Amino acid sequence: MSKRYAVGVDFGTLSGRAVVVAVEDGAELGSAVHPYRHGVLTDRLPDGRPLPPDWALQDPTDHLAVLRIAVPAALAAAGVDPRDVVGVGVDATSCTVLPTLADGTPLCTLPGLRDRPHAWPKLWKHHAAQSQADRINAVARERGETWLGRYGGRVSAEWQLAKALELLEADPEVFDAAERWIESADWIVWRLCGRETRNVSAAGFKGLRQDGREPSPEFLAALHPALPGLLAKVDGPLAALGARAGTLTAEAAGWTGLPEGTLVAVGAIDAHVTAAAARCVAPGRMLAVLGTSTCLIMNADDCHEVPGVCGVVDGGVSAGSWGYEAGQSGVGDIFAWYVDRALPASYVEQARRRGVSPYELLDSLAAEQPVGGHGLLALDWHSGNRSVLMDHELSGVLVGLTLATRPEEIWRALLEATAFGARTVVEAFTAAGVPVRELTAAGGLTANRLLLRIYADVLGRPLHVLDAAQPAALGAAIHAAVAGGAYPDVSTASEAMGAPHRETFHPDPARAAAYDELYAEYRALHDHFGRGGTDVLHRLRALRNRALRNRALRG
Repeated sequence: MSKRYAVGVDFGTLSGRAVVVAVEDGAELGSAVHPYRHGVLTDRLPDGRPLPPDWALQDPTDHLAVLRIAVPAALAAAGVDPRDVVGVGVDATSCTVLPTLADGTPLCTLPGLRDRPHAWPKLWKHHAAQSQADRINAVARERGETWLGRYGGRVSAEWQLAKALELLEADPEVFDAAERWIESADWIVWRLCGRETRNVSAAGFKGLRQDGREPSPEFLAALHPALPGLLAKVDGPLAALGARAGTLTAEAAGWTGLPEGTLVAVGAIDAHVTAAAARCVAPGRMLAVLGTSTCLIMNADDCHEVPGVCGVVDGGVSAGSWGYEAGQSGVGDIFAWYVDRALPASYVEQARRRGVSPYELLDSLAAEQPVGGHGLLALDWHSGNRSVLMDHELSGVLVGLTLATRPEEIWRALLEATAFGARTVVEAFTAAGVPVRELTAAGGLTANRLLLRIYADVLGRPLHVLDAAQPAALGAAIHAAVAGGAYPDVSTASEAMGAPHRETFHPDPARAAAYDELYAEYRALHDHFGRGGTDVLHRLRALRNRALRNRALRG
């Protein structure tokens, strides 16, 4: 077994990464990262056509470039014989969904549709379908749809149905032209093995599939008479996580440098495969994947309806357990926004003189501040709220500013806001009878030690930190090892191949007590702006969107 390897490929928001790991123990032998050429399309299409507010698209050719560039580079770095690779696993952001022809050709690559924004893949953080999500929720409640409770009582604008309804209402010709409507991870697997499969995780968490059924045609028709047509577009063969989707085609073998016929695992959601990398498959072990956004993933033995949860799905994280997902739409994105768009130039220059990044400078200046010493409080809603409010028309809030407020104090308040948001989720799980017995953090933001210290203090519990440079890609490789027959199931493979903890942050009792007081104020602000105390954030969003549309119409 020590001479057998697995390849994992993780398709993130801005780049894709490939790793080659040993099947015996998950040791990383080689890796490579390829940034997407087009990144995230938020302002305009590649041809210059402007996009409305709250849009986020991707170019599927960027994903294929990762297969052609990152996978061969990772194999070369590992120095292994490609014939010893037992399988390839793929994960991607979700819900990132694209319309295609029946053979998988993305509509946005067709000459007659390339200038139609709705023909492009909609990234997970495409939030322009909030009005459709609101209507889905209202109709589901009116009809007493039983599946709604398994999604915390609210369907998200980020998910498949809201995006499909937006497509149908805004561009029915593209809706009709789309013969398939498929998650990015499943589409990439289709490109690799020439066979369409759909993973049960995305179908359940993002496609609202429960108890073996999609939402009924009658429910869809209540939203739009033509919407039942969506069912034929998503009716693909379902497969469990860790199952075999097929084998590499000759074309895909040429892309990747792997032999034709190499086994390919069923696609998966990035945060969900990371649970296997973090050895968080056992019930009660919550994983927080801290990155651009945060996903909070956990298994449990039983199904409970958790208010504000993103979903509970049978087999949604691993077979044999009920998988739970919650999350925060903006975390790393908030920090990047502050540094890129709000940090004074003098701080950027100070960081340059010290030979550090602006992030490192802010951390060093904020690290010794006493809890509450800045007099600030922020709401982490710059990209809307995924859990527990499920409302992407909410926006960020910062209160307590004075003429003495310094940039590093705002920075710390933003770090704390994301920790408060995570605590809100953990408390929702606990209150619903789904205890969180252990908490592990993974993802790019685990490089920020100040952030991890704040999380441990705010949550009031130990925080384990995963020691893996590319945890999602490792998780995809673990699923590839299972698909390739090296292990009987994901749980067994996780214990053998999962990464160890790098360290554990323990809460400081004095700081934790001070954060309890500050968190109570956060919850008051959270409920006032998010639960009916005022509708000002929604009104401001509507005013902004109207002004931007009017400006676009004026040319």
